[in-house]
Amino acid sequence: MVRSRIAPTPSGFLHIGNALNFVLIWLWVRRAGGKLLLRIDDRDTPRAKPEFIEDIFRSLEWMGLDWDEGPQTPDELNSTYSQSLRTDLYEDMTRRLIATGKVFACDCSRKDMHKEACICRSQHIPLDQPDTALRIVTTSETIFVNDIKRGSIPINLEPDLKDFIIRRRDGMTAYQLASLTDDIDYDINLIIRGNDLLSSTAAQLYLASLIRIKNFENTTFYHHTMVSDEKGEKLSKSSGSPSLKAMRESGVTREQLYTRLSILIGLEDVCISPDEMLKSGFKF
Repeated sequence: MVRSRIAPTPSGFLHIGNALNFVLIWLWVRRAGGKLLLRIDDRDTPRAKPEFIEDIFRSLEWMGLDWDEGPQTPDELNSTYSQSLRTDLYEDMTRRLIATGKVFACDCSRKDMHKEACICRSQHIPLDQPDTALRIVTTSETIFVNDIKRGSIPINLEPDLKDFIIRRRDGMTAYQLASLTDDIDYDINLIIRGNDLLSSTAAQLYLASLIRIKNFENTTFYHHTMVSDEKGEKLSKSSGSPSLKAMRESGVTREQLYTRLSILIGLEDVCISPDEMLKSGFKF
């Protein structure tokens, strides 16, 4: 059975690029008769503000999308599904990676990293030293991401993800390891992401290969093109793209949202609801 997830990060209000991703996931899972999980990546507590978490539920409700597992309200997220409740799982995965001998401690700050190359790999800093991050040793080896649309995509982790972090200096599990751990624990076998996360997929496949997690290596991946604005720039929270919240409050209707999404997806016939899209002839 297909098992996938919608996995927003509550670091800002959702935008139409998020909406496109959510709809693609929902369509695939519902068409396949699978199960859909809502997983909110709230491990970064300082950035996961209550208003952003509330917006996730409001936006999904406005879009008319449902899910089979995961929190139905912010309170249920906090009491049952928050990543802050899954620390033991993340720590277990960290220990498994340490056992491979591929983990080293790093005391470089971001400012240090901008000034010069990190040499901590050769410094043998104790892994339990306070105020240090844990990094994974990478090589120039190519990671092949098997994308259902584009086939086998070669990705080199260097230089962009060279020796990437698995645990931050403040002790918080970094995104790559937390996401991998959750996908494994929830038995996710279909991951639909934007092209901007291809390198993240490669990083997570690399971690899975180190500790020989075959079920993740056999996951089906689909990396879709990114939504761009009129200038051809990617829509994102950081770029100040109009949020779904702002669209709702300005009077945009669900039907108008799906009309735009139909065009972005490339449907010949415009749809005004997720159910209409499900019944359409759209093929991934």
